[in-house]
Amino acid sequence: MNTCTFAGVMLTLKKSLGQHFLKDETVSQRIVDFLQEKPLSKLLEIGPGGGALTKYLVNIAGIDLKCIEVDKEKVDFLLKTYPSLKDSIIHQSVLDADPPFAGPFTVVGNFPYNISTEILFKMLDWKDSLETMIGMFQREVAMRIAAKEGNKVYGVTSVLLQAFFRVDYLFEVDEKAFLPPPKVKSAVIRLIPLVEHVHFKDKRSFFILVKTAFNQRRKTLRNAVRGLFPPGQLEDELFSKRAEQLSVADFAALTFRMNQ
Repeated sequence: MNTCTFAGVMLTLKKSLGQHFLKDETVSQRIVDFLQEKPLSKLLEIGPGGGALTKYLVNIAGIDLKCIEVDKEKVDFLLKTYPSLKDSIIHQSVLDADPPFAGPFTVVGNFPYNISTEILFKMLDWKDSLETMIGMFQREVAMRIAAKEGNKVYGVTSVLLQAFFRVDYLFEVDEKAFLPPPKVKSAVIRLIPLVEHVHFKDKRSFFILVKTAFNQRRKTLRNAVRGLFPPGQLEDELFSKRAEQLSVADFAALTFRMNQ
């Protein structure tokens, strides 16, 4: 278990929690600038850790700020450093958390890379309350989320998230911006809920179709999802394509042709 001095305090770096502290003030400021491009009143920071973003967030006037942090040592550090957070820190894993506000809210965070995909699916669970999410991810994950059909990294997370959110790939971040430096580059993305998501038969059918299609992505759709459709439907030329060639709207439209 490694330790490092961050903000003048010795903190433990827990590999099991994927902890890398953001130390580059310019990166923190850019994230906060993007965050403030639109008005916000309720803000949740996920995984504040050493407070690289928190130090800026506590100074945004007129917002209700909450932080969710699973590591007790970091909770104690944040409470000592930012006394104004006394009743605003939730000591829990975000994966187990309920929405922290009754109404719409915004999410921001330098997310732990080892649970970043799970956090994205948590955003899907919260989509009806989410106004905006701005988050730091491993670059490969960020590229996958933002990828369009025809791109080799386009996959399940691309389709499921883009069905409900507009994805903006904001900027990339070098390894040296962190303490300790991770072995991968990072990128910041923004999710904004679509006013109207793509039209599908039902959410369950959509999720099953997308996951089944990409589970055998080298095969044509006809072979990958054969069991989900009546035989007559499979004659359509669309089924000669592979999953990565179909748009989000294509997948949504196909749900109406699936077995009942």
